[in-house]
Amino acid sequence: MTDAPATPHHEPPSAADIEDMAREAFATIPARLARHAEGVIVRVEEFPDEETCAEMALESPFDILGLYRGVSIGLKGVGDSGALPDMIFLYRRPILDYWVETYEPLPDIVRHVLIHEIGHHFGFSDEEMEKIEGEG
Repeated sequence: MTDAPATPHHEPPSAADIEDMAREAFATIPARLARHAEGVIVRVEEFPDEETCAEMALESPFDILGLYRGVSIGLKGVGDSGALPDMIFLYRRPILDYWVETYEPLPDIVRHVLIHEIGHHFGFSDEEMEKIEGEG
């Protein structure tokens, strides 16, 4: 009996890997969008929490790749000094599922999610965000 050839075993990208991709993606976002996200914290979570799933009326936690939580610059005031910092949540497992389904490069997906979360939060249209994505 012969042994079957060893197949390479690859671990899926970790939360730290996706954080690194997000950091690299931020460096490529055009200044006109990046200025809206100055000081925003990016966190990678496995899935959205139950509260987010309920709030967004998700059928499944795989239905969302990312979420911007915070107060728009135009709405911030002096009384917001004790508020939590603005954050973009990237949901690792849904992003990885999307990656496997689409065959798109993972760094491109992470960049796309970042741009769309920033853009949606600050009221950019899908057309505006597509233009911005093409600039990078």
